[in-house]
Amino acid sequence: MGVEIERKFLVRSDSWQVHAGNGSRYRQGYLSHDPQRCVRIRISGDDAWLNIKCATSPIRRLEYDYPVPLEDAQEMLQMLRSDDCIDKVRYPVRHGRHVWEVDVFEGSNAGLIVAEIELDDEDETFEKPDWLGEEVSDDPRYYNMNLAKQPYSTW
Repeated sequence: MGVEIERKFLVRSDSWQVHAGNGSRYRQGYLSHDPQRCVRIRISGDDAWLNIKCATSPIRRLEYDYPVPLEDAQEMLQMLRSDDCIDKVRYPVRHGRHVWEVDVFEGSNAGLIVAEIELDDEDETFEKPDWLGEEVSDDPRYYNMNLAKQPYSTW
């Protein structure tokens, strides 16, 4: 069992792009929308994973991540409704001693850009880049599974 400690922030400028690595396109669909136990299938390139997250706090989750055959993942995504899926491009951005993941959402969530940082401890300090905006870690609207059901464009 893994533990994910993650904080999320809005992005307020494009200056992150100067330091960004190559982006990876993600399509992910939600098999369960329970706020305490999220189950999703995710595809990026030729890789696919089944992921289960169990919330223990707004920033801490138990996480189980399993590779699955690409064809199985594609079949599962095809069975889902469009409001169970999101599309985004994720960019790694090094700042200080951490690598941020900047998600640029597409489709009904176009215009939304969120930066995430994974930490080793809930109280860990980290350097905030100047392009970072408001923290939204405890705002459920920004959870990917909720963006599938109620996209950013409808707010």
